[in-house]
Amino acid sequence: MNRDLLRDLSAALAAAALVTAAVLVGTAIEHRDGTLHVSWPPLYAHWEPHIGPGTPAALAVAVAVVAYGPAVAARLPWRALLGAAWSTAMAWTFSLALIDGWQRGVARRLTTQYEYLQVIDPVNRFHDIPAALRDFTHHILIHSPGHWPAHVAGHPPAATLTFVLLDRIGLGGGAWAGVWCVTVGATAGVGVLVTVRTLAGEALARRAAPFLVLAPAAVWMGTSADGYFAAVAAWAVALFALAVTGHRPRVTGLASGLLFGLTAYLSYGLTLMAVIAAAVLLLGSGRLRPLPYVIAGLAVVPAVFTLLGFNWWEAYRLLVTRYYEGAGGVRPYAYWVWANLACTALIVGPATVAGLRRAGASPLRPGVRTTLRTSTPEPRLALLVLAALLALLAADLSGMSKAETERIWLPFAMWLLPACAFLPRPRAWLAAQATLALLLNHLLLTGW
Repeated sequence: MNRDLLRDLSAALAAAALVTAAVLVGTAIEHRDGTLHVSWPPLYAHWEPHIGPGTPAALAVAVAVVAYGPAVAARLPWRALLGAAWSTAMAWTFSLALIDGWQRGVARRLTTQYEYLQVIDPVNRFHDIPAALRDFTHHILIHSPGHWPAHVAGHPPAATLTFVLLDRIGLGGGAWAGVWCVTVGATAGVGVLVTVRTLAGEALARRAAPFLVLAPAAVWMGTSADGYFAAVAAWAVALFALAVTGHRPRVTGLASGLLFGLTAYLSYGLTLMAVIAAAVLLLGSGRLRPLPYVIAGLAVVPAVFTLLGFNWWEAYRLLVTRYYEGAGGVRPYAYWVWANLACTALIVGPATVAGLRRAGASPLRPGVRTTLRTSTPEPRLALLVLAALLALLAADLSGMSKAETERIWLPFAMWLLPACAFLPRPRAWLAAQATLALLLNHLLLTGW
């Protein structure tokens, strides 16, 4: 066994030890005083071994990607590869969700008392959208009259409006909401692939493709709105990468700005995508010409919501107050500041942990400053994934993400997965990724 492989396995084992510690310590804390507010620490889940109609499909997708994924990704024409990545990611996500059955796994996920559809059915509190936006901040605090459900209050209104608009066009109810989140969320990996190819070359993007498809994160991509948010953020970054590398900078820059603006109005925490955008700008050789178009696009969504009466900053201030009124004020920071990282290890899997080890070692190798300047692919990809890791760590240290980060951090986790491109023996690592996802979905009943 060579030294690099031994270090990779050591990193994966360290992540497994972190998860084990989070389970044991978290279970003890929860049994002692119930402050974690999760049933199977560190995940928002219940221990419930089960199989379902999605089990055969999930096994089939896993076997197919492990056996043929690396070879297919290496040989398919680029556009065909993107289509295959999207369709296979959808198949993987849907099959995992259907392990819990159609109703429990898809149709009812976004209809619980905490979710967005509660303000649409049975009484649509967004029947007058401008009035709802003007009044939005008055219902954020827990003790306010008619306070919003947790997820509505916890996000800017573009998140809820997505499902309101789906309802308006005849795609109402939990089933359509779930299908929307999985279908759109599955494109997140495609956006990441486009970015990696643009900034670090096609060879690394092709090596990363099977890992983006077969990610354990798919357990929570189906079905949570955060999977949809991850896709919007991924395409904002992808279009920004195209803009700063000279690919139709006016069009891609404007579109990127529009999606970055939408991202900030889907989730407050996704303003940290600016860290990844900064890395993209650096890797684009600091080209500033597209920035006026990006800024122009970025201004559109905030301007529309502001004109309609929604104050983003006031809403965020009230959300912080609500967070500490509820579980955020009870859940212990001293546990979650490291247990959140255990959640991340489960989202991204052992292969990504090993890949991140290699990414972290890449800038330390002799000559990296020269190679980065001359566009050598590996250090460029390392910078991209390490920027995503920095954004995730900032979210962790903020204390505004204590628990449930297995879904909340999906938009950041998608950018860690390309680190798997650094790994040799991709089939063995893919098998580890698939095994983890299948065990999680069959042994636990997750909240999303």
